[in-house]
Amino acid sequence: MRGLWLENQTLTYREDLPMPQPKADEALLRVRLAGICATDLEMVRGYYPFTGVPGHEFVADVVSAPSAPEWEGKRVVGEINISCGECAQCRAGRPTHCERRQVLGIWQRNGVFAEYTTLPVHNLHEVPPHVPDEAAVFTEPLAAALEIQQQVHIHPEDKVLVVGAGRLGQLIAWSLTLTGAEVWAVFRHGHQRNLLAEHGVKPITAAEVPHWAMDVVIEATGNPEGLALAKEAVHPRGTIVLKSTYAGKATLDLSRWVVDEVNVVGSRCGPFAPALRHLATGRIDPRPLIMGRYKIADGVKAFERAAERGVLKILIEP
Repeated sequence: MRGLWLENQTLTYREDLPMPQPKADEALLRVRLAGICATDLEMVRGYYPFTGVPGHEFVADVVSAPSAPEWEGKRVVGEINISCGECAQCRAGRPTHCERRQVLGIWQRNGVFAEYTTLPVHNLHEVPPHVPDEAAVFTEPLAAALEIQQQVHIHPEDKVLVVGAGRLGQLIAWSLTLTGAEVWAVFRHGHQRNLLAEHGVKPITAAEVPHWAMDVVIEATGNPEGLALAKEAVHPRGTIVLKSTYAGKATLDLSRWVVDEVNVVGSRCGPFAPALRHLATGRIDPRPLIMGRYKIADGVKAFERAAERGVLKILIEP
C-alpha cells in the first residue's frame, strides 16, 4: 500500500508498504482523511524514537472486522491507545496509561498516514451520518481539548487563559467558552486572533498577559517559553494544565512554583463520545482550522507546510 514512513527522523513517501493484518479482535480500516498535528511534527524532530507509519487523527471506513462483522462498512474514528486490559493500570481503570500500551502512529504501532490501518474494535466510534469527514477528522484533538474539563473543574466565574492559539489551542479555547468561564488566549498571528474572537475568546499578545490574574492556565504552545508565560499569568494556588508535547527539555525555577503553591496537571488524550456530540450538534465546527489538503503522494510536502509558522490544520488524503 501507499503511505508515509518515518525512520531516523526522516519522513518519506513509499508505495511498497505491507498491508496491515488485523488481529482477531481488530478491524481493518481504509483511511478516508487524516490530520497532521503538532505531535506528528515533533515525532519527525525526535520526540519519540519511532519507526513506522506516523499519524493518529483520522476518519476511516471499516473494511473488515472478523470478530464484529456488524462494524463492517461503518464510517469511524478511533481512540489511539491500544491497551492490554490486564496490567495494574488497566485494572485500575487507567487504560490510557497501560504498562504495555501501544499508541497509534506514535509508539510501537503503525498509524494512519497510509491507505489502511488497524485498531481494536473496542477503540472504534461510529461517526454520525451528517458529520462530514472534514469535521470528523478532528475528533481526536477535540477529545484531547475536552479532557481538560474532565480533569479540572472550570467554574463559570473563572478566568481562564490558553497560552497558544494553534491547532489544539483553538479547540481548547473554543470548548472552554461553553463552560461560561471568561476565556483568554495568547495569539501570534492575525488569523489566529480572528478565529478566537469569532468564538467568544478574548485574544491577547504575550506582552499583554497579566501577572497573577488567571485561575486556570492551559499551556499549549509546544515550546518551553510557554511555561514561563503560564507561570506569570496564574495566581497563587491556581492551576496550570500542561498540554504540550515536544522534543527537548524545559528548565524551571521550581522554587517559585512551590512557594506559589501552583497546581500542575498533565493532560493528554480525551473522551471521544462527547467530542462527537459536539461535532454532531454543531456546537463546535473545526473546519475553519483547515488550511490545506494534500494527496498521500505529496505527504512530505504536507508536513513541510504544516511546520510553517502560523499554519493550522493540514489534512492528508490517503
